[in-house]
Amino acid sequence: MMRGSCLCGAVRFEIRGPLGAMSHCHCAMCRKAHGAAFGTYSRVQRSDFVLLSGETGIRAYRSSPTVTRTFCGTCGSTLQWITDDRPDALDIAIGALDDDPGVRPSLHIYTASKAPWFEITDGLPQRAER
Repeated sequence: MMRGSCLCGAVRFEIRGPLGAMSHCHCAMCRKAHGAAFGTYSRVQRSDFVLLSGETGIRAYRSSPTVTRTFCGTCGSTLQWITDDRPDALDIAIGALDDDPGVRPSLHIYTASKAPWFEITDGLPQRAER
């Protein structure tokens, strides 16, 4: 089990199952949502995600026709990336975890749109798109 929360602590959750592969996403939307060079996510089954508090404070933004991003309405912390294409799963923003997820990043995606000021130097595989 892993715990997670937003910056202000209003939203708290647990993940009661394994995380999938972790990736660094360099698309412009993830960069803007995170305010950083990339966002880091890992997939989890919806049945393994348990919201403990803050449900009424979570806001959602439809960033593309099939993707919804959630965040804390108070502090703005990025929480989830949810696609209509996978109704049984969601992707957790790894920066919101309070515990070690037990997995490490395995690749960089959408590197064709990475921040021009950031150089990828870690040796992980890179995909121009997903």
